[in-house]
Amino acid sequence: MNKENKLGLVVDVETTGLGPDSDEIIELAVKLFSFHEESGEIIDILDEDSYLREPLSTTAQRNYDRAYRIHGISYDMVRGKTFYDEKIIDYFNQTDAIFAHNASFDRSFLFRMYPEVNEMKWYCTMKNVQWKNHGFPNSKLLTLLQAHNISKFQTHRAMDDITYLTELLKQQNPNGDFYLKEVLDYGPMRKYQPAQKQRRRMFY
Repeated sequence: MNKENKLGLVVDVETTGLGPDSDEIIELAVKLFSFHEESGEIIDILDEDSYLREPLSTTAQRNYDRAYRIHGISYDMVRGKTFYDEKIIDYFNQTDAIFAHNASFDRSFLFRMYPEVNEMKWYCTMKNVQWKNHGFPNSKLLTLLQAHNISKFQTHRAMDDITYLTELLKQQNPNGDFYLKEVLDYGPMRKYQPAQKQRRRMFY
């Protein structure tokens, strides 16, 4: 590969809820691509995969029905399934940069399954682009997909979301720069720090 080209990984998770300490990932999608480091131009899609898994904790299982209303992944679809951990980690190890829309959310869940991802460079496509300054009402993925004529709806399935997001990153902002370049120029996120459980203050 050309020295100026890097490998990026777009990721998305679907979960049983919003709390990484009480909920679990049930779907993960990854898309590996090459990009030009200077221009931010996406060159080629190299590989992609999606995985389903059954949640294990009682809390995550209890929350499943509520989450199902959003992602539409029935419990029968995940029953008995597990992630291919070795292949997933291989995807992360290949890449120079990881991208996700609202990356804080995805990383907080993935960290609990694969702590090593915290040592990698993560970029948030929601916060690293000045979407409102570019004239968009908000930074929600669906809003941006509609504004760029990429999709009129969002399925909330992981592979669909990262495919749409990849197409969005290929577009150019009003300054003529690829959105991926703007994301990269903003810089990587700080390492994830799990919230510490509050200790009861003792008075003597």
